[in-house]
Amino acid sequence: MTPVTPETSAEGAPEDGISRRRLLGTAGAVGATSLVLGAAGGAASYAAAEEKPTALATVGSTGIAFHDRPHQAGITEPQQAHGHLVAFDLAPGAGRKEAAALMRRWSVLAGELMAGRPAGDGDTGVALDAGPSSLTVTFGFGRSFFDRTSLVAQRPPGLDPLPSFSSDRLDVKRSGGDLWVQIGANDALVAFHALRAIQKAAGAAAGVRWQMNGFNRSPGATARPMTARNLMGQVDGTGNPKPSEPDFDQRVFVPSGGDHPWLAGGSYAVVRRIRMLLDDWEKLPLHTQEKVIGRRKSDGAPLTGGTETTELALDATGPDGKLVVPDNAHARISAPEQNGGAAMLRRPFSFHDGIGPDGTPDAGLLFICWQADPLRGFVPVQRKLDRGDALSPFIRHEASGLFAVPGGPGKGEYVGQRLLEA
Repeated sequence: MTPVTPETSAEGAPEDGISRRRLLGTAGAVGATSLVLGAAGGAASYAAAEEKPTALATVGSTGIAFHDRPHQAGITEPQQAHGHLVAFDLAPGAGRKEAAALMRRWSVLAGELMAGRPAGDGDTGVALDAGPSSLTVTFGFGRSFFDRTSLVAQRPPGLDPLPSFSSDRLDVKRSGGDLWVQIGANDALVAFHALRAIQKAAGAAAGVRWQMNGFNRSPGATARPMTARNLMGQVDGTGNPKPSEPDFDQRVFVPSGGDHPWLAGGSYAVVRRIRMLLDDWEKLPLHTQEKVIGRRKSDGAPLTGGTETTELALDATGPDGKLVVPDNAHARISAPEQNGGAAMLRRPFSFHDGIGPDGTPDAGLLFICWQADPLRGFVPVQRKLDRGDALSPFIRHEASGLFAVPGGPGKGEYVGQRLLEA
């Protein structure tokens, strides 16, 4: 009987699809320039020479580099369709030595997985026949990590605890953590494969503290690329800073030359599990929903007119003399010009973790935002939202985390090496 391999079907004939191994072989044949080597914007793809790919095949064939980049992958890349967030705590007795060994293992593993290669000899085969599928694996350190590794002197002030907010209903067991890993991919099996491999590679050094699963719209599901919608049906992410803007790096990434050189080129991730009270939200008529947000639901354009990218005319009034964008509208309160220029790069996933006995969906947003300093990004905006956002009655913050995410590792480096081997 012919054995079943990634290159053959159960009948022993070559598969019509592109196997993970064949895909990688083809990538080598056409050269490394076929991979996406930088940040968002230049997503190139490659295909097997023996067959013409369909549009969908390009979803699997897109790869993103792990090494030799100023910032870790998973920050400026387009949102992926599937995501997993997982926090680990170092095991009792584990310290700096064990943490360094773990980060070395994880970095090697992430480099292999993001290139579409198996996770070593013990690979589970979950992602066989799939390409890299825009997989990214991103690592961060929580405040407690520095206590556990005796590196308190290297802990940056940006990891000071976040203040409490009135909408917080935080579950301590699903918040914080020594280490944080963000996994994103455009294929669900590729994303799960990476999650399982990362968990197994932790070994005895660290255990899972919490884990969450998310999703976004799949690439190619719309006639043209669009800003994602959240589970309230709203276009979400319109006001994000753009890499083309001159102050983008200043807002999102930690500059070099500071007191913590190990963090240069890195960023801070604020992670919040935000439950959406969808039963209450969906009872609102459309025009009320739009006033709560300050934008049209159909296309994300401001209520003051234009397209999604048109700036809000915050002073515009209607025939009744009232502000077109209400003074408590979410878009108004969170606008950078209303917060002294404070801005953050939002890159969330939606989540749905089942339906309760009363029919209430446990669903909402895995909010992830990136900034050079959370005390100048997330905190002032959230404080202002907390004081009068019209959206607040329809959401509940149920978990929270803050992590320092080092810059991208150089060739042969592991994430955090400049901290752990300083």
